[in-house]
Amino acid sequence: MKVKKLFRKTLFGVLFLFFLILISTSLLWIRTIDTQLSAEYETNSRSIAKTIADSSVDILLNRDLSALQSLIDQFAEIQSIRYIYITSETGEFLAHTFVPGIPQDILDSEPNSTEAVQRQLPGLGNFVEVGMPILAGMAGTVHVGLDTDLVALKVQRAIGQQNYLISILVVVGFLSSIWFVNLAAKPLGDLLAYAVALARGDAGADGPASKLLERDDEAGHLARLFAHVARSPTASENRPDADSGESAG
Repeated sequence: MKVKKLFRKTLFGVLFLFFLILISTSLLWIRTIDTQLSAEYETNSRSIAKTIADSSVDILLNRDLSALQSLIDQFAEIQSIRYIYITSETGEFLAHTFVPGIPQDILDSEPNSTEAVQRQLPGLGNFVEVGMPILAGMAGTVHVGLDTDLVALKVQRAIGQQNYLISILVVVGFLSSIWFVNLAAKPLGDLLAYAVALARGDAGADGPASKLLERDDEAGHLARLFAHVARSPTASENRPDADSGESAG
């Protein structure tokens, strides 16, 4: 579909706004999903840490470390949880799910901290770690590591599904923009053709000209103005064919 030169900038402006809205909406949507998923996983991790802390009180009092290890191994099977470790009130590592051993970054960290921290462990990935005290910290602390790469993967899957919808909207929006611009430009083309016909003196009252003169918009007003000017005596005297007829006489 060919677009009139006068409306090409308008078309490009409409398409630019259309793409801007799509991109802005997509970025906001991605950020919202990422934030909500991260917050949801962090809340679930704190709930799991609290459950472990409540369940491990009797185990710690009996110093049954094998039962403590079995307890955290069960919770480590949850998809979003990548590691769990428990430290005593003195900072001793009582149980953990790291294989083959505890990473150095974990060993160097504060063992009794309960603040959510971002961790990047070599060979393991990126994590958000949350802590929960056992007996208000008197019996130790439970630490749970949330796999943020899993959150990113779910966001990417959601983006991939959204891309299909965005692609359809882009194609439909592009074709619709061209159609609407051409629809608005059609009266201008008819008006131009009518003006040329008036200049040649062969503009009839039938066909497209009659429909153009009946329009109740700017195109119709201009067409009637052109017809009025063409019928005026001054216009007739200035027409090329009138001048040539006078010279021949």
